[in-house]
Amino acid sequence: MLGWALTFLIVAIVAGILGFGGIAGAATGIAKVIFLIFILLLVISLLANALRGKTPKL
Repeated sequence: MLGWALTFLIVAIVAGILGFGGIAGAATGIAKVIFLIFILLLVISLLANALRGKTPKL
């Protein structure tokens, strides 16, 4: 999931450099949403493992 967010971020940067503002804005928005979902799932996973008594694998 983090790979998808980085892909959309790179697409946004390239589109911004080439002058495609609409595409760059959309790709940036998608990258932000995917990154936030990734962070949310990471926190939920770490909390679930902590409540079970397992140490997190970082």
